[in-house]
Amino acid sequence: ALCGALVGSVTVLLMTPSSGEELRADAKLRWDEAMQEAQKARDETKKRLEEQFEQMKQGK
Repeated sequence: ALCGALVGSVTVLLMTPSSGEELRADAKLRWDEAMQEAQKARDETKKRLEEQFEQMKQGK
């Protein structure tokens, strides 16, 4: 999903008539959003794995 969002963002940036400054600002915003999504997914996965590990340690 992250890769698709990145490809889509680049395509939109290249196809949209904007100034260089606008393009850079938009690219930074999209990058920041993608990084936040990736960090959220990482945190959720880590939490889920830690919970599963604790359950395994307790024999559940």
